[in-house]
Amino acid sequence: MTQDELSLYIIKTLKENKKTEFENILEELQPYDMAKIYEDLPEKHKGRFLLFLKIDVLADLMEELDKKDQLGLLNILGIEKSGKVLDLMDNDDLALLLHELSPEKKDSLLSGMKAEESNAVQDIMKYPPETAGRIMTNRFVWIRSYFTVREAVDKFKVFAEFAESINYLYVIDEERKLVGVVSYRDLLLAEPEEHIRTIMYERIISVTVTTDQEVVAQIVGRYDFLAIPVVDENNILVGIVTVDDIIDIVIKEANEDIEKLSASGKSIDFETKTLVAAARRLPWLILLLFIGVISGRIISSFEDTLKQVVALAFFMPMIAGMTGNTGTQSLAVVVRGLISYDIDKGVITRLITRELGVGVTIGLTCSVLIAVIAYIWQGSLILGAVVGCSLFFTLIIGTLAGTIIPLILFRMKIDPAVASGPLITTLNDIFSLLTYFGIATMFLKYLQ
Repeated sequence: MTQDELSLYIIKTLKENKKTEFENILEELQPYDMAKIYEDLPEKHKGRFLLFLKIDVLADLMEELDKKDQLGLLNILGIEKSGKVLDLMDNDDLALLLHELSPEKKDSLLSGMKAEESNAVQDIMKYPPETAGRIMTNRFVWIRSYFTVREAVDKFKVFAEFAESINYLYVIDEERKLVGVVSYRDLLLAEPEEHIRTIMYERIISVTVTTDQEVVAQIVGRYDFLAIPVVDENNILVGIVTVDDIIDIVIKEANEDIEKLSASGKSIDFETKTLVAAARRLPWLILLLFIGVISGRIISSFEDTLKQVVALAFFMPMIAGMTGNTGTQSLAVVVRGLISYDIDKGVITRLITRELGVGVTIGLTCSVLIAVIAYIWQGSLILGAVVGCSLFFTLIIGTLAGTIIPLILFRMKIDPAVASGPLITTLNDIFSLLTYFGIATMFLKYLQ
């Protein structure tokens, strides 16, 4: 059954008030698919759709909706039922939802929740955005080192529904400090009467509540964890970050970098209105427009050179375009690498040396090709040499600019993705034109 057919079938069950049949259909659906069906439903059917859902299913649905639909759903449910749904949501997702709401709306929603859950969400919201503290959940299972494997498994079973992740058990002492971790696999392989202290890992990799979420994602990716513990400044275990949250972070950060690389600055998607999308793109483009005027000024300063050798104008777009392209390629490599590697002087030196070698190799290859093309096209060996030599140097300059500029910004604690593709391209236009006309002017008497 296709998505459209399924939606029509669900509408039919809603109209005919077949609640049991409706529930049987939804049992086979993933929360994401359920959310897509809900979003596509006509407004007149959404209320009944929600009325037929159980509280735990409503909580799963909430976590898959965007903020606008989440708030719409809560308005339909009312304060009492909303509170029950919010109690079952992951605390980190709920904190994200409440973050941008007005104080009145936030207090209203929190007041309908259980005190324990409400306090947990408010604790998470105390931490700065985009930190481990803000994206963690307090729904994890902890044990003591003196537990036997059997006791640990028994506790595991009791709290399995409560815990967001059941891949690890976290071992804490009397002060709630993190002292060890045990995987579910370790429990399965151990003897029932064996003590946890004999099988737990004491060399724990954790993050603090203030660790940046990108760093958390790097650590989880580096060690292939399914969850990572979060501790405060006293090593007290306060939560965990699970791999599903890490995936969300990676996608979000990638989208942000793409927005910056394209100089759009803020999120633009298929639903963004025309004027809003234009307004978000214009600031960077206006800035680049004024920088681009410099390119025109450079060309005008070499007006005599162009008048005497008009053929030079044929190769200007190619020189500028190739330099911008290679700079953008290097920029993409560096921005991606800064996310994946620990950056030190050795890494930076190797990267710049490698990119210099890449620039030289690309420059040699492309310059020889264009020199031959220029000679065949214009019948001038000197013109071919000038164009080829210019392209050689501009490709090296472009590659190094695309490498060094984001590294400088990174060292200055500025997001390197702001060294966007258009900015690198515009700067490389200036470098390439200066190089091209400078070399051409040097050989002008041979070109005439």
